[in-house]
Amino acid sequence: MDSRTIGTVRLPRLSPRAYRRITLVALLAQVFITVSGAAVRLTGSGLGCSDWPTCEENQIVAPLEYHAMIEFVNRTVTGFVSVAVILAVLGSLIRTPRRRDLTWLSLGLVAGVIGQIVLGGLTVLFELQPPFVIAHFAVSIVLIWNAFVLHERSKYAQSPALPVVPRNARILGRVLVVVSALTLFTGTIVTGTGPHGGDENVERLSFDITSVARVHSITVWIFLALTIVTLFILHRTGAPLSVNRRAKYLVAAIVIQGVIGYVQYFNSVPPGLVLIHVFGSVVVWIAVLAFDLSLVARPLETDPSESPSTTS
Repeated sequence: MDSRTIGTVRLPRLSPRAYRRITLVALLAQVFITVSGAAVRLTGSGLGCSDWPTCEENQIVAPLEYHAMIEFVNRTVTGFVSVAVILAVLGSLIRTPRRRDLTWLSLGLVAGVIGQIVLGGLTVLFELQPPFVIAHFAVSIVLIWNAFVLHERSKYAQSPALPVVPRNARILGRVLVVVSALTLFTGTIVTGTGPHGGDENVERLSFDITSVARVHSITVWIFLALTIVTLFILHRTGAPLSVNRRAKYLVAAIVIQGVIGYVQYFNSVPPGLVLIHVFGSVVVWIAVLAFDLSLVARPLETDPSESPSTTS
């Protein structure tokens, strides 16, 4: 980290490479709290702290009880996520060169985290009613999208994106993102109908679990079929190796996630497998975002501190 002087105030200067590390931490923090939130639900600890923002009446720190401590630790993780997001915002302001697009993306994380805090409180106050839990997870998915785009954009110079595949492949890339989001949504309906509500007394959605699981399974198969069609088109049109690689990673992630889903369903959804399935859903989401972003190209941004001889 270097520094620069504005008037009489000497401010630190952050290189693009250092800022990329900060954005990676922000992304990993979003992934971690999404999975840890699922762990709270799967251990039946969603109401371990029955008040908000305190854990219990006038108690900020949770009592030494299993469910209370799990919920309290997850709330504490929110503090770590908040710090990571604040660093992403501050880093965008002292990054050299400063980029307005990165600043706006980092501010999006701030808005999302504030929204998550509010939703978290409402989820507890309304005793884990499924619509609030679903909304909580949906915002987590949006935050992961925001953090991933921020991290990816921080690698490249601020210049117009140039397509590297035909228009039909780029359209399919966007369709895959939409279908992936739909698959995640149908998965939350299955979760809201199933047995793991975060507390044994929580009200569940009134759908038939077999029916909603079948709908979710159909969306997964559609998602996989569209991805394979896209991969075939990329092969026919001679897409760059990096694009083909990301498409293959996406196919592999969907297949593995589908296998986990079927195994957990036919084994009465054990909590451990469900947690792996939640993590898998995040991996698939990131994989489809990575694929979509790979369909256009921008030049890598060089570090101003590097000499021309080191960048050639």
